[in-house]
Amino acid sequence: MLRKLLLACGALSSLVYIGADLAAAFLYPDHHSFVAQAVSELTAVGAPTRAVVGPMFLVYNLLVVAFAVGLWTSVRDDRLRVTAAFVGGIGFIGLVAAPFADMNPRGSAFAFNDMLHIALTTAIVLCIFGGVMFAAAAFGRRFFAYSVMTLLALAVFGVLAGMQGVQLASGQATPWLGVLERFHIGAYLLWMAVLALSVWPDHGPFPAKRSRRARD
Repeated sequence: MLRKLLLACGALSSLVYIGADLAAAFLYPDHHSFVAQAVSELTAVGAPTRAVVGPMFLVYNLLVVAFAVGLWTSVRDDRLRVTAAFVGGIGFIGLVAAPFADMNPRGSAFAFNDMLHIALTTAIVLCIFGGVMFAAAAFGRRFFAYSVMTLLALAVFGVLAGMQGVQLASGQATPWLGVLERFHIGAYLLWMAVLALSVWPDHGPFPAKRSRRARD
């Protein structure tokens, strides 16, 4: 039962993340834009949305760590355990480091916390890519193809969002940053939910392949 609860945290974490974005839009419509605003701006220093989004992101990161523990303890495949380590890294960074690296409001002078925010965001993105890549071969062809498409979406929308992120750092307009970044984040959140369902005991849409070590 405990393992099932931990595995359920994978899909639940994605819902909480999306819920945080929606809650900010509903409660602070004048300070939120799905189109032009980065998600990080919701927790920027002094942002009114920070009071709502911050606690929800804390819950999100706790759920991610819980899912990583559940994934690690539920599988024998080394590839999925590496994925669990990457997923745990995402949650750990969000819990321990991210609260001290909130960006400054748009238009503010670039400061050390902004640089730290970029560094931590890069580390999280690398963990996401690592987790998807190692898990891709642990299931059948359909999950492999889905993971490859996820990696492509992460790469394409990540690069496009990064280009607009440069404009954000310099205080310029970012007309499509919110859309591009949310497609990037959404691809990962959906993949996390699918992974959680795939390792769910006896009910996963993608049956896991046994690793060579597990067969021995």
